[in-house]
Amino acid sequence: MPAEPKPPIWTPDSTVAKTDTRAPWRRQLGDLLGALPVEKFLIALILVNALILGLETFPSIMASYGWLLKTLDKLILLIFVVEIGLRIVAHGPRFFRDAWSVFDFVVVAIALIPASGPLAVLRTLRVLRVLRILTLMPSMRRVVGGLVSAIPGLGSVVMLMVLIFYVASVIATGLFGENFPDWFGTLGQSGYTLFQVMTLESWSMGIARPVLEAHPLAWIFFVLFILITSFTMLNLFIAVIIDATQSEANSETNQHVDEQHDLTRAELAELRGEIAAMRQLLERL
Repeated sequence: MPAEPKPPIWTPDSTVAKTDTRAPWRRQLGDLLGALPVEKFLIALILVNALILGLETFPSIMASYGWLLKTLDKLILLIFVVEIGLRIVAHGPRFFRDAWSVFDFVVVAIALIPASGPLAVLRTLRVLRVLRILTLMPSMRRVVGGLVSAIPGLGSVVMLMVLIFYVASVIATGLFGENFPDWFGTLGQSGYTLFQVMTLESWSMGIARPVLEAHPLAWIFFVLFILITSFTMLNLFIAVIIDATQSEANSETNQHVDEQHDLTRAELAELRGEIAAMRQLLERL
């Protein structure tokens, strides 16, 4: 009986070798930088850096320990620069294809710009380094991803709210503008006043009740406006964000399931290859 041709044995390493053209030492460096202990160390540095930046806002503390805080700040920045440099070396051009990696690069690069002369304002942007914790914590990344994916849906809600504000501002200007020109004299003033009403900040005693003295039925307008904007529209915002966040979580779950399926298929292919090799060995015996 002629021996069947032996199928190629598929292993995860062979797939990595085909899809990842990096040198082995670069892959190992990337795995090391992505290890859990390294991520925990970077998170601790970010939290310490945030504390230092907060302490630098106290003149009394800076007078006594300013030299120490500045030294620690520069040391932490140096570690961040080395870490970003090693990640660029490990991942090569692919580093700049990941949005979170680009975010890390920009945040660290801003801190390296000389904060003198017209660029002195950039010194205050050092606090953006605290936002690097978003990159290192998957739960926060999911929240941010959900918010970003919710932007198209939020745009529709915002357009609807702008339309409601415009209509309500025109009505308010026509109804109350003559008696209350400071609040409803123009379309812009009416829009600003109605925004204050929507936030429920002193809307009753500060705006609604004085208007009710001149227009007893004005409560109908204010109550309807608050119900539409403060409650209905707010719930729409929340619903869109929750739906986007849930979709983001589901996509990550599906991606994880697909990875598990790929691993299972790889193991089955490897098992078939081993069985074929054993069959060839038995036929030879």
